[in-house]
Amino acid sequence: MRILLATYWLIPHVGGVWKYMTQIKESLEARGHEVDLLGNSPDYSKFHVINRGWEISKDLLRPMLDAKLNANTAPALFSAPLIAHYEMDRYLLELAAAFFGLHQYDIIDTQDIFAARALHRVKPRNKPLIAHVHGSVSGELKRFFQLNPQIGIMENDPPWKYFESIEHYGAMAGTPLITANQWMRNSLMNELQVSNPNIQVIQYGIDAQAFSHKASLGTDLRKPPGKKVIICPARLSFVKGIDILISALGILKNYRNDWVCWIVGAGDKREELENQVRGLSLQEDCLFLGERDDVPALLNLSDIFVHSCIQDNQPFSVMEAQLAGVPVCVSTAGGLPEMVEHGKTGLIHPVKDPFILSEHLRFLLENEPFRRSMSQLTKEWATSHWSMDLMIDRLLEVYRTALNQYH
Repeated sequence: MRILLATYWLIPHVGGVWKYMTQIKESLEARGHEVDLLGNSPDYSKFHVINRGWEISKDLLRPMLDAKLNANTAPALFSAPLIAHYEMDRYLLELAAAFFGLHQYDIIDTQDIFAARALHRVKPRNKPLIAHVHGSVSGELKRFFQLNPQIGIMENDPPWKYFESIEHYGAMAGTPLITANQWMRNSLMNELQVSNPNIQVIQYGIDAQAFSHKASLGTDLRKPPGKKVIICPARLSFVKGIDILISALGILKNYRNDWVCWIVGAGDKREELENQVRGLSLQEDCLFLGERDDVPALLNLSDIFVHSCIQDNQPFSVMEAQLAGVPVCVSTAGGLPEMVEHGKTGLIHPVKDPFILSEHLRFLLENEPFRRSMSQLTKEWATSHWSMDLMIDRLLEVYRTALNQYH
């Protein structure tokens, strides 16, 4: 089969969607299929099929769009700048996809609601489109609006409603629609009234062999003598809840100082988070390591993994920590509770609750035998549960079924 994996988001990127796309590409190509990757360029100036070197500038496409859609012809669209930005860029994705040619693919597999909506509108009628939904765009942006009232977007304002509607129609575009867990499936059905009858749950997989190889390459970092390592690999953005972890560490330091926390990642919240660390006098205890490519090796040096996010779907970082045998502390956000058995393979704290998180960290630091037992159980569970081969088998079955429906 010739397969197109398409996203509206940037490629390449540090996020989970890009990681998912590259893993799928490698696994499918190992089985003899041909896979292309379509997405926005890192500077948002063009759309490209990155593995082919195909690209088209948005500046070349924009005049065609402006001739049809502008403040005079579509005043409602341009009354809200945020809506205009996303809608115009989505239309540009439609034009780019038509330019590259969707007729050449047997399967079109989109990785977000914007790409699903866009490519569904321009694909040939006889080409199946599978829509993967990796998270709730409307849910994440609603929380962002609520936490940043200075932006001036309130409930029932047009942008608020827009993201709900685009998520609804994007989710309806796929036959089938695929989510990674029951939480995302239920959210789409109950909160966004998605009536797509063909919603399937296919959990993610992880290439255990590739992960072990990366871990074996080692790292130049060393574990501080006499300290346990708490690790948090995450994008430094508001939705990842790293401020909650830092608050929990401030509480934890009142009881123990036999630990150090490594925060691994980059993002727009770094300065704000560093100020929080200084305010709690944690400069020697909480270290920002920036973006690194040796996370598997860092996990091998770590004793506790934390993901204190506000919202997430089924993050690869948790899967990697489990595969490395690191006990995990996660929040109740999104699909995380489906990834951890509380008290057995990890500990789960309520969203935005640094007090419970600090208690969980303190408990794991104080109970060495329990932590070691949890480490073993976590690794055993991850090895069997996050099977890449199982995920690819299930995905190929979806592809074949979709092809049969169109022929």
